[in-house]
Amino acid sequence: MRSVFIVFLISFFLSSDLPAKSIEDSFLKGDRESTIYQIVSFNKKDKPKNIILLIGDGMGMNHITLSRLAIGGDNYQLALDQMPHIGTSTTQSSNDLITDSAAAATTWATGKKTKNKYLSMTPDKEPLQTITELLSKRGYLTGVVATSSVTHATPAAFFSHVDSRYKTKEIVSQLLSSTINVAFGGGIKYFKSFDIDKEKYTLLNSKSDLLNLTTNSNKNLLGLFAEDGIMRTEKDMPSQLEMTKVALNYLSNNSKTCNGFFLMSEGSQIDWAGHSNNLEYLFAEFTDFDVTIGNMINFVTKDQETLLIITADHETGDLQILDESDTSVKVSWGSKNHTGVPVGVFAYGPGAHLFSGEMDNTDIFFKMLDVLDYKNTPETNCQY
Repeated sequence: MRSVFIVFLISFFLSSDLPAKSIEDSFLKGDRESTIYQIVSFNKKDKPKNIILLIGDGMGMNHITLSRLAIGGDNYQLALDQMPHIGTSTTQSSNDLITDSAAAATTWATGKKTKNKYLSMTPDKEPLQTITELLSKRGYLTGVVATSSVTHATPAAFFSHVDSRYKTKEIVSQLLSSTINVAFGGGIKYFKSFDIDKEKYTLLNSKSDLLNLTTNSNKNLLGLFAEDGIMRTEKDMPSQLEMTKVALNYLSNNSKTCNGFFLMSEGSQIDWAGHSNNLEYLFAEFTDFDVTIGNMINFVTKDQETLLIITADHETGDLQILDESDTSVKVSWGSKNHTGVPVGVFAYGPGAHLFSGEMDNTDIFFKMLDVLDYKNTPETNCQY
């Protein structure tokens, strides 16, 4: 009887946000040709110098499957499909089977579970050192990119320590005093009451600023391209790919005499599409995310010293496949919120084999430090 009751409780909590009736929708299959990327093999003893962590916020396995069909049909290969090492990750937070983005991002940033809404703090409100803080003391450059505001939960977990993701003034203040070398995203409105140190930062406020940037600067980069999230419907807005490429070029060029770099880049609005149960929005955001993945695969193949990891914080929308024909697919949305299902983990580059199989999201933090041989790396500053 006890086990039946526990199963009932789990089922209740996992489904408590579901509406009384699911929302059905459909879409036509796409016919785009696949882009096949060159994938090379790495020795298991190889250690990366750099890490790129790509986050598809809200990206469940069915989001991937349906995006594949919408872009190119049954036989299409996403860039994500070509990642050679695949695993799964559990996602619960310290106080809920269903995580939010703040608690999930805290696990990657610190290796610890915390409460929903908390950013890199313990459930008892003690600050936790983040991977960017740890690596900056070991001679690494670090950066965050997001299509949301840079103060949003996922990027903020890598540089801030607050007991509410909505404390944006504290988050901005902590970003401006942090060791982060590159921060790109939206969020202009959150910075208006702050005096930004122009001796410390090169400020970028438009797509043209971003694309015309020269990377031979010893200043940190702060790019704020929208009042809040970066909406594709607005003019002069950079894509995730454009922001990630510039951040990558800057970190790669300036870390050549240092130990390496760490870059987190998030496709934030895959999650927003799930919350709104909007297939068109989902496929547009996922397409941008997959193009970014393809570009990062090319970088890893050429560079040979960078580990690429891709995962999600949670699934959003309880997206299900109902039926298909030769030309179309019928789906349903069971929720406008997060769910508690495991998410995918994908890796390519030196050390990628460690990210295969089942793991908890906290494991990703420890695996990243392990492949960088963090424990045996002495403290030093990256002078560039």
